[in-house]
Amino acid sequence: MNNKQSLKKIFILLLAFYIPFQSMAWGLLGHRIVGEIADSYLTKKSKKAIEAIFGNESLAMCSNWADFIKSDPSYNYLSNWHYINLKSGLSQNEVITQLEADTSTNAYTKINFLAKALKNKDLAQADKVLYLRMLIHLVGDVHQPMHVGRPDDLGGNKVRVMWFSESYNLHQIWDDVLISFQKLSYTEYVTAINFTSKDQRKTWLHEPISLWFYNSYQVAEKIYADVKGTEDKLSFQYNFKYKSTLDEQLLKGGVHLAGLLNEIFG
Repeated sequence: MNNKQSLKKIFILLLAFYIPFQSMAWGLLGHRIVGEIADSYLTKKSKKAIEAIFGNESLAMCSNWADFIKSDPSYNYLSNWHYINLKSGLSQNEVITQLEADTSTNAYTKINFLAKALKNKDLAQADKVLYLRMLIHLVGDVHQPMHVGRPDDLGGNKVRVMWFSESYNLHQIWDDVLISFQKLSYTEYVTAINFTSKDQRKTWLHEPISLWFYNSYQVAEKIYADVKGTEDKLSFQYNFKYKSTLDEQLLKGGVHLAGLLNEIFG
C-alpha cells in the first residue's frame, strides 16, 4: 500500500468516528429528495410566497443549509433543533402526550415555532430566510427514523454495525449509507418514488405534526429491534428489507413538508 492509499484509509477511518455526532440526517441526497418531492405538491400561492423569500433557490438546494452552517460556531445554538430522543416502548398516546407537553428545545417544538413564526406577515426578510431554511431541513430530519431515536444511544449514534466490511453506526446507515447504496442522483430518486394515490395525498398533506413523529418513532423501534448485538453485519438483505420503508419515509417527508408549507403560505 503506497502513502497516498494509507492516507486515504486513515481519513476514512477518522471520518467514520467523527460523523456519528454530527446528526446530519438524510445526508445531502436525502434532504434534496425531500425538498424536490415537496416542490411538486406546493400550491401556486405557496410557490410564489417561497420565491419571494428564496428567489431562484429551490427547496432541494436550500434543504442542506442547516447542516452546512454547523461549521460556523455562531450557529451552535441550533444543534438541538435537529432531533428528539424518546425512550423505547411508548404507545401512540404516550408519544403524542409527551410531545404536546414538551417545552424543551428539540425538533418538535422548533418545527411548531418556525411554522407559527412564518405565518407572521411582518417577519423580517432575514428571519424569513433563516426560518424557512430551518423548517425545510427539520421536516426532512424527523422523517429519518433515527432522529426520533433513543436517548441512551443518541439516536443510534452509539450502536456500531458493519455495512458489508465497513464499520458504521446505525444512525449513519439511515442518514446516508442506504440512500447512497441505491446509486441514484436526487432527481433520479424522486422520479423513481414520487407516486402517491389520491387517498395518500389527502391524508399526508394534512396529517398533524405529532403523527409524523410517532410514525418515525415506530419505524425506529423496528430498526432497533433488528440489531441483535455489537457489530451486526448488514448487507443486501438489510437493503432488501428496508428499501420500501426508506422510500416511504422520504416520500412522506416531501408530502408532509408541502402540506405544512401550503398551510403557512397557501
